[in-house]
Amino acid sequence: MDSSSTRRRATRQKLYEAAVTLIAEQGFSATTVDEIAERAGVAKGTVYYNFKSKTELFEELLRHGVGLLTESLRTAAEETAERDGTSVEALDAMVRAGLAFIDRYPAFTQLYVAELWRTNRAWQSTLLVVRQQAISVVERVLQEGIDSGELSREIDVPLTAAALVGMVLVAALDWQAFQPERSIDDVHSALSLLLHGRVGGSGPVPH
Repeated sequence: MDSSSTRRRATRQKLYEAAVTLIAEQGFSATTVDEIAERAGVAKGTVYYNFKSKTELFEELLRHGVGLLTESLRTAAEETAERDGTSVEALDAMVRAGLAFIDRYPAFTQLYVAELWRTNRAWQSTLLVVRQQAISVVERVLQEGIDSGELSREIDVPLTAAALVGMVLVAALDWQAFQPERSIDDVHSALSLLLHGRVGGSGPVPH
């Protein structure tokens, strides 16, 4: 990669970091391009050199952030497969990877979750695309587990994958907002129990 491409990537990264922090703090509408430029330590023209508008910057921010999350989930699944781990072990590793991502990028995660519930945004179609990219990684592992006989064929793959991703996102945000004294190991252990179906204990299931 040449030096100009490296510089542009570094500049975009600074703009992403500035934008996500400001928008998480005060909302998209209240955040100005001037503020993003100032927070990033660049000229206002630099923002428009890299992005046509604030909306385009935000769309690319969503693509960038969810792309990083998707890659972390995929890596966790692939590393588990390389050591001949089970599908459940792969899902558990993905839960851990998701928590680690959210711990590293809390402002982005807050922003992403908030935007999932909005329906009037210009970037709604982009959000749906990047959301599906992350969920597809989990769907693939679930389907492989079903095909191998490890997981039940009764599993609704799309809904279960969305539920797992949602569980990690919401649990991690709750952890950061209300239980910050807990370690990532604590949170992972709690979610791992859910994943392995051990929350109900070893006794008989009540009727």
